[in-house]
Amino acid sequence: MKVSEKPASYINTLDTGRNMGCERLPHETDKKLIKFLPLENVVEIVSGFGFPKALQGKTDGELPFFKVGDISLAWNNGQRGLTKAQHYLDQEEALSIKARPYPKGTVVFAKIGEAIKLNRRAILGQPAIVDNNVMGLIPKEDMANADYLFYWTLTLRLGDISQATTVPSVRKSDVKQLPFPWVPLEQQKRIVAEIEKQFSRLDEAVANLKRVKANLKRYKAAVLKAAVEGKLTEEWRKQHPDVESASKLLKRILVERRQKWEEAELAKMKAKGKLPKDDKWKKKYKEPPKVDASNLPDLPTGWVWTNFEQLAEDIPNALKAGPFGSALKKSFYVPKGYKIYGQEQVIRDDPSYGDYYINEARYKQLESCAVKSGDMLVSLVGTIGRILVLPEDIEPGIINPRLVKMSLDFRIVDPIFIRAYIQSPYVKYLFAIASHGGTMDILNMTILKGIPIPLPPSEEQKMILDEFDRVATIEAELEKASSTNLLRAERLRQSILSKAFSGELTVEDEKGMENKCQTRQ
Repeated sequence: MKVSEKPASYINTLDTGRNMGCERLPHETDKKLIKFLPLENVVEIVSGFGFPKALQGKTDGELPFFKVGDISLAWNNGQRGLTKAQHYLDQEEALSIKARPYPKGTVVFAKIGEAIKLNRRAILGQPAIVDNNVMGLIPKEDMANADYLFYWTLTLRLGDISQATTVPSVRKSDVKQLPFPWVPLEQQKRIVAEIEKQFSRLDEAVANLKRVKANLKRYKAAVLKAAVEGKLTEEWRKQHPDVESASKLLKRILVERRQKWEEAELAKMKAKGKLPKDDKWKKKYKEPPKVDASNLPDLPTGWVWTNFEQLAEDIPNALKAGPFGSALKKSFYVPKGYKIYGQEQVIRDDPSYGDYYINEARYKQLESCAVKSGDMLVSLVGTIGRILVLPEDIEPGIINPRLVKMSLDFRIVDPIFIRAYIQSPYVKYLFAIASHGGTMDILNMTILKGIPIPLPPSEEQKMILDEFDRVATIEAELEKASSTNLLRAERLRQSILSKAFSGELTVEDEKGMENKCQTRQ
């Protein structure tokens, strides 16, 4: 099971001009045609209408009523046109609130609040009403093409135009004098066609990049699945039949653990001057429960079913849930001190995230919940079963009530292998059965202790982890190249728009373009 060693070969598809088609962006200029007119000369600038709650909620009707959320939804889905709304009105209802439907082709965007900074816009795909948090630009029929207008608005940074008040806002007076690059309508249409042709090439390159990322994600999932089932190292086992089996290793460690306990107990009795008369005192030792494997799948040779209690490090509080909420109130937080680790760090896979702390006195009260390097933190509420393995040099601290911390015996198992197993479809299925809460999924220590864990021999674990590292290296390389190329794609979009509205994006007829392509090929 291998993946390409050079994923960059798949993602270097956005070099300027080279993969955009057979030609680079045209450099001939047509600036003489452009006249920069005040925006109010080519569009009608309008605002939306208040939307009483009593009229909200209709899922069909004569007139769609679009809100800022509809613009964001379309933008995030890569859609330019607004066609399907979450609210509708009929003509009489629109008249009752004095709302005027705006025509198809109106360009709309948020005009108030933090949504302005998101810089999103859309075009009405049919006559519709917009709410009073939205501004609309209605193109005058003899002056502006709706698509040309839309693409021009993509060159604007609405946040820079807005008034810097407590609540940001864009007013009619802020936009009416913006210089609009007017050209005759037919030229506008040709420029739109050229923009869309160039954008379609960019979209194809970006889609290819996303496909590569999706393929790697599927490959990574396949590696994890094969690893915890033993298929990944099947050939390795055939070549190494004499390694110590996991069952022998586990038995040896558990025997050592019991001997250590007995020695400690004898030392305590001797210190008190009370030597035991028989071995009955040994019955006080609590053996970690064994796994009933009668209904579990067969494991590869050398593997054994185990559980967290057997794998835990032989120290107090090796398996520990976070404190009760009353023991860790927000009123106890301080600016600096001992860090509080919660689900925000686990979900982000970033132990450095967050700035919640407690003082030393509170830390000592909750020291049973303290963490150390190598501990495995498990999320319990909502986003359940996510795992963070704490690296070296972490800030000293404790877990909060939404986490469990597990200190595992490194002689038996590597927590990275356990993390991969917990992410497997089988364990997710077990969690789904056991974790249903009232309003969200919830795990607890009892559920986690009941999860059967397949344990490979130590040497085999090392081979599995080597493959994990290799995939992680490829993933990191791809992610870095992906980010670089996505930024490059966005710069190319802005370059195309800049050329389009400065007269540098000359449009050629199809025959001329075909001849140019053949010549260059």
